[in-house]
Amino acid sequence: MAIHAEKSDEWCVFENAETVAEHAAEWLCGRARRHDGEIAICLSGGSTPRRLFQRLASAAIASRVPWNRIHWFWGDERFVPHDDLASNYRMAYDALFSRVPVSKDRLHPIPTEGMSPQQAAADYQALLQRYYGNQQPDMDRPIFDMTLLGVGEDGHTASLFPDSLSLQEKRQWVLAVVDEARETRITLTYPVLNSSRNLAFLATGANKKNVLARIRAGDKALPAALVRPAGCLYWFVDRAAAPD
Repeated sequence: MAIHAEKSDEWCVFENAETVAEHAAEWLCGRARRHDGEIAICLSGGSTPRRLFQRLASAAIASRVPWNRIHWFWGDERFVPHDDLASNYRMAYDALFSRVPVSKDRLHPIPTEGMSPQQAAADYQALLQRYYGNQQPDMDRPIFDMTLLGVGEDGHTASLFPDSLSLQEKRQWVLAVVDEARETRITLTYPVLNSSRNLAFLATGANKKNVLARIRAGDKALPAALVRPAGCLYWFVDRAAAPD
């Protein structure tokens, strides 16, 4: 069944970062509970989703999440070991997965050890394609039921940076990002990130106000402004970050 008619772009403004995290956690839990069958969720890194993960792990919410039906993936990762403090996987594991009843076979982190960044990207692409059961995304059958993303002050999202050639990628699902940030990274590309039934950006703090105003105005120079999911797009922001 096609879902294009369900597209929306909704901005939700909350009092502070804690209420953003609380609302986003309840949003994710509620959508997971209403979804029949297996669920695929794609996660982001950074400090803002940490609060969300901690809320998900709280007894009040964790007791309602259908952990045995969810597969967890990552939108990007720093090319460091999973036990490194900079690892997006480690942040999510410490804040969430170490505290809830989820089995390891439902966690699908991006590989970062024993191979080159290019091989890691190829391996994660193969994993996603096996899970999805197709070599190309079908926008009428999204890969992810929910995707969480952040946005940097420069407008980057996942590890898609301004002026990067990766912004033009249409064929590869996963790319190695070298010499574009302080460290090598692995990132999903637009065709895969956009293959989402529900995609939510989380942004908090006054340092995000300017970039969010540019995104809301449609500034196509910013990678985050180019994200257009197959289904619904949400922006969960606090008052400090909200555009005027």
